[in-house]
Amino acid sequence: MQIVVGAAIVHAGRVLAARRSAPPAVAGGWEFPGGKVEPGESPEDALARECREELGVTVGVGARLGTADIQPGFELHVYAATLLAGTPAPLEDHDELRWLTAAELDDVPWLAADRPVLPTLLRLL
Repeated sequence: MQIVVGAAIVHAGRVLAARRSAPPAVAGGWEFPGGKVEPGESPEDALARECREELGVTVGVGARLGTADIQPGFELHVYAATLLAGTPAPLEDHDELRWLTAAELDDVPWLAADRPVLPTLLRLL
């Protein structure tokens, strides 16, 4: 099973959402930024690395908020995260970022794998 991690970065009462630019099957959908856990890497370390690569930021990784199946053989683990340094920018795989309040969570078309975490996330916002 390939573990994929996502960061629900909460800052000032809002969460960061990222719009996918690739691959074509998910382009235009919104997600929690992150990526695949590499061999020998913990999910928390992978999430910190992916946030540096995809967004140019340093995050602190908190509790796991939930899991969901992405496709056969791939499972998403979403973690709460805090912004420690940097200003998020869409550096890889994304073309837009938005900070969403609890009332705005339904304003973007979330990818199916990320949707199950939204109710849990509401309690953090």
